[in-house]
Amino acid sequence: MPDWSALLKQHEHRPYPLPDRPWRMTMSWLDLLFAHWSFSPEVIRALLPPNLTLDTFEGRAWVGVVPFRMENVGPPGLNWLPGVSAFPELNVRTYVVHEGKPGVWFFSLDAASMLAVQAARLGFHLPYFYAHMRCEEREGWIDYESERDHAGVQSGSFVGRYRPVGEVYHSAPGTLEAWLTERYCLYAANRKGQIRRGEIHHVPWPLQRAEVETQTCTVTQAWGIELVGQSETLHFVKRLDVVAWLLE
Repeated sequence: MPDWSALLKQHEHRPYPLPDRPWRMTMSWLDLLFAHWSFSPEVIRALLPPNLTLDTFEGRAWVGVVPFRMENVGPPGLNWLPGVSAFPELNVRTYVVHEGKPGVWFFSLDAASMLAVQAARLGFHLPYFYAHMRCEEREGWIDYESERDHAGVQSGSFVGRYRPVGEVYHSAPGTLEAWLTERYCLYAANRKGQIRRGEIHHVPWPLQRAEVETQTCTVTQAWGIELVGQSETLHFVKRLDVVAWLLE
């Protein structure tokens, strides 16, 4: 089990200070792929709540498709429960700013644990959806399949495989890859449309270049987001341990 408290000792890389209240949850993200496409800002801005500001890089908005698997999910002491603390997840995200803090806005978070989906929807106001999923390592590739199967939302699929290429490195400040990955909060909207912020902390992302072979990727279509051609950036992360705070 990671030394969660030790993570807080490495914080010089953060764009703003750590929260001044106790963290409440842990999680580990494994075998993760960042696949990103750029869009005209008007296309993505129209999909956001009016009280969030779209963040852009050199005049372009970005959408990420991020398959991975989770472990150690939950509050300390309860982050080992079968069916709740470890499961595959795939999210669709874009990038926003609120009250001066850059963060992540999720269009969807597909997960293979119904209990985790229900808990995240109730406790964190996040658009989690149940999906049938498989994530396996085979001969250096991560074979990944996901099929959203949640009442009230259009289905979406991801079928493909991906793997790291090259050595681990950290992104340089000011680069696109740093802009895409080094974000330390998420935003969610409750039923009244009020924006809530969820802070997280981890060490700098240990990135590797990646390659992907995709058979199907329709996980963005429920929001009218059409992914044209190959993704413009690809990054792999073997593991990242994370602590998180409750929403504010």
